[in-house]
Amino acid sequence: MDGDAGWTLDARSGWLRGVRRVPSPNCDARPPGVDVELLVVHGISLPPGKFGGGEIDRLFTNDLAGHPHAACREAATLRVSAHFLLDRRGTLTQYVPVHRRAWHSGVSSFRGRENCNDFSVGIELEGRDDLPYEPAQYRALGELIRLLVRHWPVLSPDRIVGHCDIALGRKTDPGSIFDWRHLFSLAF
Repeated sequence: MDGDAGWTLDARSGWLRGVRRVPSPNCDARPPGVDVELLVVHGISLPPGKFGGGEIDRLFTNDLAGHPHAACREAATLRVSAHFLLDRRGTLTQYVPVHRRAWHSGVSSFRGRENCNDFSVGIELEGRDDLPYEPAQYRALGELIRLLVRHWPVLSPDRIVGHCDIALGRKTDPGSIFDWRHLFSLAF
């Protein structure tokens, strides 16, 4: 199925066509019989507060060792990924096929169900909790959600959450200024 942005999902491979692809090794198979039931919106910048330097790609591909910034060197020991990243311009990058489990949520719970990575798609937005996200990011995220909902109709607005909602007290992203109402007006 085509989206307005020209993206299509190859249901067999789990990769979107028409987007930048940077495969991450930080993923594995979802548990047997488990499918996508949740979208988790994250916020990320690396080094903190810096945008567009390629460090997010390097984080998700385990290539930060020896980086000159201390925060990047510290993050080099992590083994994390997301399915998607929307940079500040709204450019979409995919790291993990949607049918596989990306390692984006860590310790998490949604409605009493633990291990959200098992049944979610993780979408990172390049940004910070205290800085408004760009209109291009909201537009692209709305389009991505519309595309994913076509394949997983269970993904209603109450199943699209922030990292802060599933990792209470541990995570704050995408931040209190994230405009959920605006996003849902674009996605549904």
